[in-house]
Amino acid sequence: MTVACRFGLWGLCFLLLVMPVQSLGGEPIRVGMSGAFSGPIRALGIEVYRGAMAYFEHVNSQGGINGRPVVFLAYDDAYDPAITLENTLRLVERDQVDVLFSFVGTPTVSRILPLLKVYESRNIPLFFPVTGAEPQRRPPYEQFVYNLRASYSQEVEALVLEFIKLGKTRFAILYQADSYGRSGWDGLRNVLQRHSLNIVEEATFRRGFQFEQSMEEQVDILRKANPEVVISIATYGAAAAFIRDARDQGWDVPVTNVSFVSSESMLDLLLEQEQLTGGSYTHNLVNSQVVPSYEDYSMWGVMEYRWIMDNCSCEPPVQLMPDPYTPRRYSFAGFEGMLNAKVFTDMVRKIPLDRLFEKSPADANYALLIHLGIGTPIVLGPGHRHGMDTVYYATVRDGRFVPLTDWNELSQQERP
Repeated sequence: MTVACRFGLWGLCFLLLVMPVQSLGGEPIRVGMSGAFSGPIRALGIEVYRGAMAYFEHVNSQGGINGRPVVFLAYDDAYDPAITLENTLRLVERDQVDVLFSFVGTPTVSRILPLLKVYESRNIPLFFPVTGAEPQRRPPYEQFVYNLRASYSQEVEALVLEFIKLGKTRFAILYQADSYGRSGWDGLRNVLQRHSLNIVEEATFRRGFQFEQSMEEQVDILRKANPEVVISIATYGAAAAFIRDARDQGWDVPVTNVSFVSSESMLDLLLEQEQLTGGSYTHNLVNSQVVPSYEDYSMWGVMEYRWIMDNCSCEPPVQLMPDPYTPRRYSFAGFEGMLNAKVFTDMVRKIPLDRLFEKSPADANYALLIHLGIGTPIVLGPGHRHGMDTVYYATVRDGRFVPLTDWNELSQQERP
């Protein structure tokens, strides 16, 4: 892997995946990413990158996409929308990428959507952003974006319906005060209204919240409303801080988080807190996921992901990170990144890039059936730009997230 740096306005670096590009003769397919390699969600951004990089590395080792090597460029945006905009301009204008790929985060993706409209004549779409928000799924921007993952609305609805089956009717929400949090809030309000229910209370926090900060105020606000479930639309530091402060006050309410939380990073913080205090912080937790557990060996797609990661040379992008980072062998975020790269590869192998950009009536019904090995096949193409609808669930058992298949087990969980 070759690493190149550019110290400009933001002092940013980018990574260029070229292994083993030199041996391939076709015109490279240049894929550009902006993600958080530093800042409050860096674990998520790094693992998404590693999963995608691992698959593109595998593709190049097998001859590329129809003989064309994949050149994968990535910039750090620290989960800052202004930097994401700068990165996008650099990728398009200087790096001349063919596609934008797996941008990470709702506020960051939302910031660059108008730019896709500006570049409409250049046919540069965004493939598989790592966000379940609605703006890129609706007019006027849905025509420029391919979405693979389920939406936050789908995740929240799936969680709520499972709790309703358990007899729960009082839902509160903790959410980040921006477009990410608001997407989750909208999803919760809508599903509750369809069941003649309302949000009993809500509390917010600012983007960039760190685990070391106090969530006691938010805990007090929500607890006074006596909810039976707290839906959390948070990043891992904020989510773990809320759970810590709730449990420290003896409040054992079930807390759920959507997939963007980066489950393993949240759990690491809680387990470290248990070691420091002797408290219990990992019971009554459920996270929704847009990929299945990487420990579900019944799915061949899971086994493929593990094999890809076991055989890659995908060291984390050290040059982009101000602080050390220990990569995970497997992660939900890495699995999502790998699937993003796999589906992109399958699509470009079978549909010319220029046709993927088409929005003509002739292409309205043109799509591919793609088997991922994790359940129902997906359909994607110029006339169908949303892939997966399935939501998976995970809970903590023996210090790790495992698949939750029987929700009655959750209702029986007690504080250790």
